[in-house]
Amino acid sequence: MKDKELFWGHHSEWNLGSPGGWDYQRMTQEIGKVVFEQLFKTFHLDIQLDFDHPMLFPVYGFVNLLKEEYKKIDKGQKGLIAVVAEEETLEDVVENKNLMHHLNAIDGISSILIAPHQLEIHKSQVSFQGQPVSLIFMDFNTDVLLKLHRKHNLTPLLQAVSENRVINPRGTEPINVKSMFELITHPESSHNFHAETIKRTPWTRQFYSRSTEGPKGENISDLIEWTRSNWDNLVLKPERGYSGMGVRVGGVNPNADESIQLALSDKHGAYIVQEKIPLPLWAEIIPQYDEQNQLIQPVCYQTDFRCLFSGNGLMGFLGRYGNVPTNVGSGGGVQPLAVLRSQMSIYDATARLNEAILSLPVDIICEALTRQKNMAIERHFTYLLGPIKIALRPRLITEKQMIALSDYCSHIWADCLTLEKMFLAGQLDHIIKIEPEELDIARSQPWGGSSAILASDGIFSFGAHEADHEY
Repeated sequence: MKDKELFWGHHSEWNLGSPGGWDYQRMTQEIGKVVFEQLFKTFHLDIQLDFDHPMLFPVYGFVNLLKEEYKKIDKGQKGLIAVVAEEETLEDVVENKNLMHHLNAIDGISSILIAPHQLEIHKSQVSFQGQPVSLIFMDFNTDVLLKLHRKHNLTPLLQAVSENRVINPRGTEPINVKSMFELITHPESSHNFHAETIKRTPWTRQFYSRSTEGPKGENISDLIEWTRSNWDNLVLKPERGYSGMGVRVGGVNPNADESIQLALSDKHGAYIVQEKIPLPLWAEIIPQYDEQNQLIQPVCYQTDFRCLFSGNGLMGFLGRYGNVPTNVGSGGGVQPLAVLRSQMSIYDATARLNEAILSLPVDIICEALTRQKNMAIERHFTYLLGPIKIALRPRLITEKQMIALSDYCSHIWADCLTLEKMFLAGQLDHIIKIEPEELDIARSQPWGGSSAILASDGIFSFGAHEADHEY
């Protein structure tokens, strides 16, 4: 299989702690398919698209993982599955609510959505209102758990961790930091990892005053000054950040001094510096309605592509789009995905879709967008900032590319196991900057390849980028 039949690009980060997005894509698919069919109900479009492929609904793989783990742990006790989230997010994060409903639809399973301090110890068992809790999906990472424990005394939740009742296992947390990419891209340690993982990992270094090797193997005597001189081609981001907070991108954030000063302060914790992936590679033209001027026009957006997977394989994807960064928590949106069934390239099909949408009458566009908005409101399709934006055009992918992504994810799973073994052997002590109490929590629930949902955020192209660009 030729490389051009697969995909280009790199992962920007992994999430091994409590990744999200698994149900947002289901809602995006349901809304996106209806909107797309409405756009072309009276206009023939000679392209076959599949909005219903199982990989475009990752929530069902995640629910099945929880169901199977519950059966192993429960052993006939008929306990609860608790979806545990920060108290202030209980009403706002719709996918956690939906997860509870998905689980409750399974015969023999009951679930609840609660804040962590609502757990209790009853007759020596982790419980909620006197009923034992068999399994917990915890929608926050261990640093947040420790912070909340100091505020609320979360002994019941910590007991659940030590009893291996929490997914993801807290043992993933020490390797759930972006500085792990330094190990994958450093010549002294890269041999431990799969060749494709190395290929798709951008050059990364922990950011402080140091000497090191550069992206091309060159000697860097002072990483801070080198970053200042090469800022247009670099990214600075917190080792443990989320929702794009604290991220600074060369060229997008032109003030190198301000970005470096932010990274060296304690506001967002320790930082990494990372090679920037060329923006045109992971950008796509998407038709956008300009409400002020009442016209539809092509807009260049950045995209990213989250792969969600477990030890049993690929569960599915989450497609996002927006500016830099694309995180929904930073104002980005989601994009429907569609498997291209027609015998044409992704590049040609994407161009043809754009041309077709841009040629539609404005009243057809407005009617479809009204339908989109109403469906989103009905489904409470919101995140912390409010309603989630939904792209008008689907992003395209092929069956062959999904097979390649499945292989790619299996390599990451194996490489994460390698990282955990290195951590347990004390080989990562020089790179992991986590306080001792948090490390104790992690050690109380080693992962070892047990049930978990991992995520890799790819800034990929499946072929929609300019045909004459080479990366």
